[in-house]
This record gives sequence, C-alpha cells and structure tokens, in this order.
Amino acid sequence: MTAATAATGRRPTRTARAGLVASALSLALVLALTLAVSLGAVDIPVREVWTVVGHRLTGSAPEAGTRDLIVWQLRVPRALLAAIVGAGLGLVGTAVQALVRNPLADPYLLGISSGASLGAVAVIVLGAGTGFAFGFGVPAAAFAGALASFALVWAIARRGGGFAPMRLVLAGVAIGQFLSGFTSFLILQAGDEQQTRGVLFWLMGSLGAATWDQLAVPAAAVALGWLALQGRARHLNALLMGDETAAGLGVDPSRLRRELFAVTSLLTGVLVAVSGAIGFVGLLVPHVCRLVVGGDHRRLLPLSALTGAVLLVAVDTVARTALDTQELPIGVVTAVIGAPVLLYLLDRKLER
Repeated sequence: MTAATAATGRRPTRTARAGLVASALSLALVLALTLAVSLGAVDIPVREVWTVVGHRLTGSAPEAGTRDLIVWQLRVPRALLAAIVGAGLGLVGTAVQALVRNPLADPYLLGISSGASLGAVAVIVLGAGTGFAFGFGVPAAAFAGALASFALVWAIARRGGGFAPMRLVLAGVAIGQFLSGFTSFLILQAGDEQQTRGVLFWLMGSLGAATWDQLAVPAAAVALGWLALQGRARHLNALLMGDETAAGLGVDPSRLRRELFAVTSLLTGVLVAVSGAIGFVGLLVPHVCRLVVGGDHRRLLPLSALTGAVLLVAVDTVARTALDTQELPIGVVTAVIGAPVLLYLLDRKLER
C-alpha cells in the first residue's frame, strides 16, 4: 500500500471518529447544561427543569413561581452564557496556537486577555459604559485593548526579524503582568467601594450577572468568529507548516495573520467583556482535541468549540456549588486545573 493510499484510507476513520466525538460532546453539553440548571443553593429535579424549559419554549408557561424564576430567569441564561464563552475560548485558543505556531499559546498567557480587561475596566471605572460590563462601549474597549496588547506582544517577539515561540510566550506573560498592574491601579481609582469589589470579582471570571438580554452579542460574535475561522481551516493547516510552505500552497501568511489578529482580538474582547479574564481554557481545550482527532483544523475548530462549552459549563457549576457560603470566581477553578497541566506541557517541551 502506498503512502497516498494509506493516507486516503485514514481519512474516513478520522472523519468518523470526529463525528462520534462531536455526537458525544453534544450529548455531554446537554447533560452539563441540565445539571448546571438543576444544581445550586436550591436543587431542582431534572424533570422539573425540563418541564419549566418546555413550557417556556412552547409559550404555555403557567403562572411564574419561585422555581420557574430560578430556572428560567437565573440559571438557564447563566448556563447558556457559560457554553457560549467556553466555545469562544476554545476557538480563540485553537486559532492563536495556529497563528503563532506554538501549542503553549492562549489569550491569557499572551496578554490578550489582560489587554481586553484593561480596556473594559477603563470604560467601567471612568463611567463611559452603559451598564456594568455589558454596554456596547465595554466590548469595543475590550476589543481595542486586546488588539493593541496582541500587536505589542507580536512586535516584541519578532524583533530582529526572527521568531521564537518561547520568546512570544515570555513577552506575553510580561506584557500581561504590566497591563494587569495598570488595571489594578485603575480599579483603585474607583470611588465606589462596592463597584471596586464587583470589578475585582468579575476580573477573576464570573458569569453571575448573566441575563437573557446579554446573550445576543457574545453568541453572535462566537458564531461569526467560528464561521470566519472555519472558512480558513485549510489556510491554518498550511500556516502550521511555515510561511514558505504556506506561500507555496497559495496562502498569503501576512494577510492571514492580519485576519486572525482581528478575529481573535474581537472574540477575546467580547468574551472578556461578559465574563472577565478566564485563563487556561484556550490552552487546554485544543490539546485535548488534537489528541483525539489530530491537527486538521477542519475537525479541530468545531470540536474545540464543543469541548470548551462543556468544560466551562462544568467549571461554572463547580464554582457555584463548591462552597456553601460563597461563589468561587471561575478563574480560580480553571487555574487550579490549568496550572499543573501547563507545567507538564512546559516540562515535556523542554525535554524535547
């Protein structure tokens, strides 16, 4: 059997595996969403959860009661926002790792989330936003901050004309810490103590303010971002092989990077605006998916979105229910999971 035949013979297997994984993840997402709505300070039976949701979707909802309010007005929007943000983080992580050709990259480590946080906090503290963290001014400022920080990190990493993946990560960590320090300074300038505490909690990752009205913008951003990235999946595959190889395959690396800069910065800005800076999801999710379906972005992108959605819904449920007296910031839970995995990946990379 020739190499070409062997490669052709593997494609249906990987495609079939990707389909099975996507089906399993879809079921897992439904289960995770159901448990997220069911579990909380007041546990609600799964059957009652689906009864309330069914009544609401069919327009035959009975007179609103306490449990109906908890399910439909509080927990369902939060669970859906967790899924949307998780899907977006999975997509951004996959795209950024292809952009910089570094499997250790994600928006949090590269300082993109810190730039978005600085832009959002500047608008919130200075009073230019319309509503806490969800006015259109906040996503726009977060997008601008994400784009500016990403461009700065990239310029530092490309100094001298070369490109070192580890230098990119180190530059991202340094710039991210600098921007985080400036963000903390802005928060200290806030005159309202309650607002200061709210912003600090939100910066560590929180979906507690989720409502139905706040789902449209992030849902549209994630959907459009996925369509844009999926349409460039083959180009992302070519980019991983190097600029010269990509150019030989008809891909303009410079133009593709500019497009990826815009898409990833926009997605990161919108996600940070509605959830704060949640680290490590964009780092872990692409790795897990590559182990299962390989590195072809035609399969990797949709599976990363599904995996990110399942993961963040589960993490948010843990953050809400782990302690009886208070809610944990989501970033605390993802850091506990992600930091050991990052150390393991760095150790493996250094060994190689």
